[in-house]
Amino acid sequence: MLNIRMKKHQAILFILFIVALLGLNSFFMFTNRVEITDMPEMVDHSHVSSQKLFDNSWKIIRDNYYDEDLNQQAWGRWKEHYHGQIKTDEDAKVAIDTMLASLNDPYSRYMSKEEYNEQNNSINSKITGIGVNITSIAGKIHIVNVMEGTPAQFANILPEDIIIAIDGKDVSGLSLSEVANLVKGPENSFVNITILRNRDKLTKKVMRKEIKIKTVKSSVLDKNIGYIQISSFIGSTTPNEFLEALEKTKNTDGLILDLRGNTGGLLPNAIFIANLFIPKGNLVSIVGRDGYKYDINAQDTEFGINKPTIVLVDGNSASASEILSGALKDYNKAKLLGTKTYGKGMVQKIIPMPNETGLNLTIAKYLTPKGTDINQKGITPDIKVEFSLKDVKTNNDAQLQAAKNALSKMMISKK
Repeated sequence: MLNIRMKKHQAILFILFIVALLGLNSFFMFTNRVEITDMPEMVDHSHVSSQKLFDNSWKIIRDNYYDEDLNQQAWGRWKEHYHGQIKTDEDAKVAIDTMLASLNDPYSRYMSKEEYNEQNNSINSKITGIGVNITSIAGKIHIVNVMEGTPAQFANILPEDIIIAIDGKDVSGLSLSEVANLVKGPENSFVNITILRNRDKLTKKVMRKEIKIKTVKSSVLDKNIGYIQISSFIGSTTPNEFLEALEKTKNTDGLILDLRGNTGGLLPNAIFIANLFIPKGNLVSIVGRDGYKYDINAQDTEFGINKPTIVLVDGNSASASEILSGALKDYNKAKLLGTKTYGKGMVQKIIPMPNETGLNLTIAKYLTPKGTDINQKGITPDIKVEFSLKDVKTNNDAQLQAAKNALSKMMISKK
């Protein structure tokens, strides 16, 4: 069983120790990315010319990108091509985006001041908005859930409402990020959300507030099964949230860890949680661009999870989710149930750039404890359970039910 009387500062010290083990100039690795971010100051407030901003980016990519051959191209051609051509920061962004596109790497990207600030807010687990999660279904923007105690809840916005306009602007054809950006805005400002509920068209005037993002939720199922859902590993508070979830579910005999839809986040978060299950041995291996491989090993801790565990995964479980689930599978600490994971095994570094911008750059790849490269392959679950269209329509979580059934058998077997 687990003794979870771990003070928050102990969790922080543990993560700082993991960061030191990485030996990467006090940078965090992030996995969605496995990305790395400077702590605590993540913003370069210095100001340089737009041309200098491009030149700096060109050099950083040349010296740090995982593929030393830079996708088999003469990297100097980009500096020559844009020499003296960059007049504004927007010019720099277009040029850097074009340069990065030549690497044929979907994970490396340049972030404008606004985009970089938004990412840092995600890491700090806070945004300014109304408190809803949205998804796109058949081109329509559906509200998936409404966070407790948020402006959206007070305005009586409900799950399954369909957003059709924001401040009078039709959202048809817009991407999720475009819709999210329309909803976000300065704290205490108002936004008008027009929704479709059944056949009724309603407009809600909602005041934006700072939303503290919770990445971990927990409950007790069937009186004896702990259920913990980690929606993302990106938040700096995720380890403490996970410890709180373990405390709430400590009197159960089995655990379901739900990583479905979790596309990644901060690497130390995944390592921290993996170490609670795995007290000794290699948790993940990082392979740099020079081929050097170093292992991140579990650290001695008085805490440990030793109960039957099922991990729910799907095609959107990526990167940090795969680091955690891969480690648990390799050490036979849990059974994976669901569908094959995404297959994201590359490591990015978040690099603060002048003018308060940033660069996410692929600098390495990772391997599971057994040395498995899962990039573009994913992890095959021990128990395959599909999520059918019928399940979606009837709001039936067949995978969760299968997990409860399998876990009950594991609990009986252990007894």
